[in-house]
Amino acid sequence: MQTKQSPDPMIGKSAPLGARIEAHAGTEQHVREELAALYRLAAHFRMTDMIDTHITARLPDRSGEAPAFLINRYGVLFHEMRASDLVKIDHHGNVIDERAHSEPELFRVNAAGFTIHSAIHAARDDLHFVIHTHTAAGTAVSAQEHGLLPISQHALKFYGKLAYHDYEGIALELGERERLVRDLGSCKAMILRNHGLLAAGATAAEAFHEIYFLERACQAQIQALAGGTALRIPPREVCELTAAQFDREDSAEIVDVAWRAALRLIDDPQSDYRS
Repeated sequence: MQTKQSPDPMIGKSAPLGARIEAHAGTEQHVREELAALYRLAAHFRMTDMIDTHITARLPDRSGEAPAFLINRYGVLFHEMRASDLVKIDHHGNVIDERAHSEPELFRVNAAGFTIHSAIHAARDDLHFVIHTHTAAGTAVSAQEHGLLPISQHALKFYGKLAYHDYEGIALELGERERLVRDLGSCKAMILRNHGLLAAGATAAEAFHEIYFLERACQAQIQALAGGTALRIPPREVCELTAAQFDREDSAEIVDVAWRAALRLIDDPQSDYRS
């Protein structure tokens, strides 16, 4: 299978999806490929905002070294993202990517965009991938006083498990990180009031599952409210039951199967996100 040639130093060979499953698990290249896939899938499902918003990943810890993270090279559109377009940064958003030594202009990042992500990564060792979006539906729900309503099966996944954080302006102030972490608590998904959505997971698959369901729940809510008629909300016991059903024993397997299926949507050998 032919792959698109590139001068980037992080190129990896392409192979059929099945042959590559867990091929680089635990390595930096594996994390790069998973994160690039998240960017491509966000584009596929129209969860982008041009060059704004970010998806980040924590790299595997190395003995004696400070934690490192990956973020998008600023200016690269989500549908263009490749593993080699991801830039290594430290907890403060400073570029520590070795490739930037000779060509720093090619590895520019939006350090301010890492403010929200750095807070989550630092406080929650269980969340290795963090996604932040500004979709129309997500932003619209974030501006509604009642927040996400339990009116759809997608929304009930988050019943009693969704955090909220009040808007404080563009996330430039480092002091906001403490409040973000406090508001997130033990949740994996959060609505940033008057701003957008945030979802995270231990794996790329889990983070994708969280943002996909949250986005779909917001879309359903906006359309339901646009209908102009009274909404039907299930009884509390049904809401609690449904939320618990999403956490059954085979949930992790279902999340993984969904992720593998989603990867086939972007498995384009002519523009390989793994390169």
